[in-house]
Amino acid sequence: MNTLQDLPCPPSRRTRRKQARPGELLDAALALFVEKGFAATRVEEVATRAGVSKGTLFLYFPSKQALFKAVVRENVGRHLDQALADLASYTGSSADLLREFLRRWWTHYGNTPAAGLCKLIVVEVAHFPELARDYQEQVVLPSHELLRRVLERGIASGEFRRVDVAQTVPLIIAPLLQLVLWRQWPADCMPAPTSDPQALLAQHADLLLHGLRPDTATP
Repeated sequence: MNTLQDLPCPPSRRTRRKQARPGELLDAALALFVEKGFAATRVEEVATRAGVSKGTLFLYFPSKQALFKAVVRENVGRHLDQALADLASYTGSSADLLREFLRRWWTHYGNTPAAGLCKLIVVEVAHFPELARDYQEQVVLPSHELLRRVLERGIASGEFRRVDVAQTVPLIIAPLLQLVLWRQWPADCMPAPTSDPQALLAQHADLLLHGLRPDTATP
């Protein structure tokens, strides 16, 4: 038997193009949503920027909201899912784990075009509450759950002092959101910090870990 017959045929150019289309549509949608906002972006514009017809777009995403949900999933949600999965097998210290969360946040969100989604939600949530629900389900709740597990892990091991975890999680996240908004808003509205963002994140981690350090003082 000719073994060459058992080898899979390479995908045709048309097949490769078809497989690439969802990613191209998501890239175009992210750029336009951040640039123009959700309300002002038309699906025709997304299709044109991706180099396809509006009909092709609807083959993959039946509505603009479905497109937005997929954009959030691709650019943020899947990274949070991976981080939650990695947490179970992490063997390092909880302090290093918290630093790793901040590093990943910057790499996969804060320093990417997806960071513009934060401003979009703030600006348009009153008119499109369904966007806020999608964002909460894919970003807010998983990120809070991730940090809750990190804190509880550190408390259980004795690395962190006992704190109100539910109150501490938003305190960790708030400076991250501020950093994103600094980079998104016009300078005359919210001047950006002059220091390097990664230096700010390192300082944030340092303050957090000092605040979480167990109190060893004797009465």
